[in-house]
Amino acid sequence: MQELESLKRKFLRYLAQTSDEPMGVVVERAEGCWVIAKDGRRYLDFISGIAVTNIGHTRPEVVQAIKQQVERYLHTMVYGEFVQDVQVALAEKLVGIVEEAFKRATDGQWRGELQYYPTNSGTEANEGALKLARKFTGRKKFVAFKNSFHGDTLGSLSVTGREIYRKPFEPLLTDVVFLPFGDVDALRQIDETVAAVICEPIQGEAGIIVPPDDFLPALRKRCDEVGALLILDEVQTGFGRTGKWFAFEHWGIVPDILTVGKALGGGMPLSGFLARREIMRAFAENPPLCHVTTFGGHPVCCAAALAALQFMERENLPERAAIVGAKLKDELKQLAIRYQQIVEVRGKGLMLGLEFVTREATQTFVRGCLEQGLIVGGTLHTEKVVRIAPPLVITDSEIEWAVEVMESVLKRGT
Repeated sequence: MQELESLKRKFLRYLAQTSDEPMGVVVERAEGCWVIAKDGRRYLDFISGIAVTNIGHTRPEVVQAIKQQVERYLHTMVYGEFVQDVQVALAEKLVGIVEEAFKRATDGQWRGELQYYPTNSGTEANEGALKLARKFTGRKKFVAFKNSFHGDTLGSLSVTGREIYRKPFEPLLTDVVFLPFGDVDALRQIDETVAAVICEPIQGEAGIIVPPDDFLPALRKRCDEVGALLILDEVQTGFGRTGKWFAFEHWGIVPDILTVGKALGGGMPLSGFLARREIMRAFAENPPLCHVTTFGGHPVCCAAALAALQFMERENLPERAAIVGAKLKDELKQLAIRYQQIVEVRGKGLMLGLEFVTREATQTFVRGCLEQGLIVGGTLHTEKVVRIAPPLVITDSEIEWAVEVMESVLKRGT
């Protein structure tokens, strides 16, 4: 116990804190859907490190791929200069998966050749996408949506739709317009001066907000009409989380630029953006090397990601997320009927949100679940929504146990 308290003190002393109340679980190891603390307590992870561990923690295939790559080579040269076989293999696999998703979303009508630019984090992917859109179109203006979240670096923050987070860092990028998410009529404000519209298919940090079914098709159409690029930020929604490989498949549209991250690396830091070859070409000329990265596409991360994608394909995790998510959503709706603290259950697949009546009820629920060994958490832009996003490999028995814990916490709060 003394050792644990010492470690917690050092955590607070030496690591910069992002809040006054960190969850504080002292991690010993993690496996499958569970995080095991140094005091021996086991916690069922129902947020997947914020939609990262879609395949579960320390998936053996991923661990083995990492070990094999570590023994061959680590960093050798900045991205784009040396040919690294594992980087090429990942790009080929990822491009193939995304191209197939594009074809499914358009009933086979999509044509083109995608290319992948690897980065390290979601915000870097969005930064690259914004720069690419400006470079390719020659336009300066961006359109984003209220309550959106695209990252914390200055460019990504400029298109994040919450003033409370932008205000301390202004001035940011100028010429950014924010429209209400889900409002088809507001899309008329997108005109020929817009380089790109950046949009989450489902807003995550806003509280798991699913748009009306006519919204994304109308957005795609408006971008085509005025020549603006459509950037879809699937950093959180990608790789099976919503019951499809990518959330855009639910609405039968495709982006011009797709950003990905979180679950891509199988637990390792890897992200990136994909676009047609003719769009990506803008980074290689006038001048060349106008967007570079040192560690993007790190070979160890690429090895982990390749193993993770292969596992997702083999186990058909997107379909599993759709089936398991529908069952879990029904059970959560039953809890909402029985307990008045919950206002609404929403989302797709295993990207679900529980909206509570008050901030206090939300905090009580999150704390109560953690005390009983269930990890849930809030969302960044609302204080009344609890995020439910377990690994896509979650079992029926684990879900049953989690629902029992949630019910016991709700019952205690009545």
